[in-house]
Amino acid sequence: MGRLKSRFDIVGQLGHLRRYARTLTRDGADAEDLVHETLLRAYERRNGFRAGGNLRAWLLSILHNTYIDGFRARRAEARRVAQAALVAETQFEAPQEHSVRFAQLRRTFLSLPEGQRAALHLVAIEGLSYEQAASTLGIPTGTLMSRLGRARANLRAMEDKERPIGSEHLRIVGGRDGWV
Repeated sequence: MGRLKSRFDIVGQLGHLRRYARTLTRDGADAEDLVHETLLRAYERRNGFRAGGNLRAWLLSILHNTYIDGFRARRAEARRVAQAALVAETQFEAPQEHSVRFAQLRRTFLSLPEGQRAALHLVAIEGLSYEQAASTLGIPTGTLMSRLGRARANLRAMEDKERPIGSEHLRIVGGRDGWV
């Protein structure tokens, strides 16, 4: 037991892992998630660690590869979302005023930051309560409410930029006009 502990002392490497993860992600929460994922992968692959090998280098390598995998996955997801938006936009190119208006609204909604878009979707479209939506996103209810407020304000601001003079103002479901 003592030999395994000295050979595979991960706790002593946490500081190094956290520092490198923070350097890669530039965010504390993302860095902690990356370290957690790294430790899971290291545990799953612990039999691949060579006796007498450099544990720190092995763990940092796993951390780096985990970061690269996540970066590639996020980039691929962003490309898929962009392609889906292009395909969806071509489907709404009808000359009818309501179709054009819907396409504008859709573009505006998709241009919101991810956290705001997700919060607004869960509450306004899916009809979840604030508590249910916060639980779904894994955030506190106050954070959800803040994201909703910013999303609604951003939609109103974007709407005001695109809206021709004299047209009706967009009313966001669950929001109040003039509230920022």
